[in-house]
Amino acid sequence: MDFELKDKVALVTGGSRGIGRATALMLARQGTHVAICGRTLQSLEETAAAIRDFGVQCWIYQSDVSQPKEIEQLVSRTGSDAKRIDILVNNAVTSTSASFDQLTDEQFQYHIDVKLMAYIRIARLVLPLMQTQGGGRIVNVGGMTARIVAPLRMTNGVVNAGVANFTKQFSGYAASSNVTVNCVHPGYTVTERVMQVFEREAKESGVSIEEIVAKRTGDIPLGRLIEPDDLASAIVFFCSPMARMITGQCIAVDGGSGTSIAY
Repeated sequence: MDFELKDKVALVTGGSRGIGRATALMLARQGTHVAICGRTLQSLEETAAAIRDFGVQCWIYQSDVSQPKEIEQLVSRTGSDAKRIDILVNNAVTSTSASFDQLTDEQFQYHIDVKLMAYIRIARLVLPLMQTQGGGRIVNVGGMTARIVAPLRMTNGVVNAGVANFTKQFSGYAASSNVTVNCVHPGYTVTERVMQVFEREAKESGVSIEEIVAKRTGDIPLGRLIEPDDLASAIVFFCSPMARMITGQCIAVDGGSGTSIAY
């Protein structure tokens, strides 16, 4: 399917692994030039090589988005190298699998800085570029902990609820500039980070990780864990002209596992 994204430029944070990598590759298949950032140079280079195989340009930036100065440099360099930013996918993430009594102030603050504040700071810097171009697309990757209770992922819940609220608030602000802002909430997705959560749950429960995976899969009505490409498909849709009248929305890609009703 042609999503009409050929020769657009996308910036994908956390773009070298998991959902970010899948999104960057799916955008590249659509003919989109992609800038990715992450903390590990090797994984950035490996992902960039796969992106370039689609015949598009790829720029890589080794950045720590918890640091405001590095965010400024990231957006400045992307704008300079690519000349424009049509799409921003905010995907950088961290996670601490721990119960409330084990979490420190520093762990809460770090998660807030890496995800919520990074999303806010990058969007603030990218918006003027999109305004100059006449519009753009911003997609924030949140998480189902915005809607559910997860005892070993409390920092995720606090941060993802903030991402959802920011998405709605910012969408109204950006709408007059023809910039849409939406959010996707991943369910249990097969990434390194989620598998680490499963390992912690298995250890805490005294069972095998296979049993935890089976239990989590059993909680999903569609009967399987979510793949990174499932998220990438929703993100690419939000970036396309087909979603031009959709903004301020948070959609769960969770296989039907969420039990809350979002009106």
